[in-house]
Amino acid sequence: MQLLLIIHILAGTVALMSAALAVSSAKGKKFHVLSGRTYFWSMVSIFLTAIPMSVVSSNTFLFLIAIFSFYLAFAGMRFARNRNGVPSIIDWLAIGLMVFSGISMWLLAAVYFVSKNPQYITLLVFGFIAVTLGYTDFKSYKNKTAIGKQRISRHLTNMMGGTIAVITAVLVTNVNIEPVWIWWILPTITIVPVIVWWNHRVLNN
Repeated sequence: MQLLLIIHILAGTVALMSAALAVSSAKGKKFHVLSGRTYFWSMVSIFLTAIPMSVVSSNTFLFLIAIFSFYLAFAGMRFARNRNGVPSIIDWLAIGLMVFSGISMWLLAAVYFVSKNPQYITLLVFGFIAVTLGYTDFKSYKNKTAIGKQRISRHLTNMMGGTIAVITAVLVTNVNIEPVWIWWILPTITIVPVIVWWNHRVLNN
């Protein structure tokens, strides 16, 4: 488990750095693509280490967060590569898993609420995001609108969402403050308006 944790931390560091490089570089250029790929494979490593660690520790909360975070990077990568907007089976499966994780978060939130665990707030927020993004991606594929600017918008939204997940992980690991749910949702509250603004620029320029 110690080895998994080390790989997990290293992957998180690389993901954070490569995300920053991808965001700050010219879109569509080689450096942006390389940074994005590095970010994606770092997120894969995070996912592949988080799942067994959460299972061994019987931590359902982190198990669901791992699925949620990985979907964002996966969907972002798929929208970047899939220029014709035609989904494959793996896209539908991923969307289904994302929505499932969101609903599961709500169910776990109910359990946490009854047991007076304040993390139910985090689960409610992330569950809403998971279901909303999953449904939005579903509509994009179903209506065949995931092309052109809309495709770029979906790519941007999911990749930035994954970046929020990495930033959140860094904060909750290194900052100890009560109530703990504040640091879980603060990056989301702070960065989502930027994503909305950025999407507006993409779709209207």
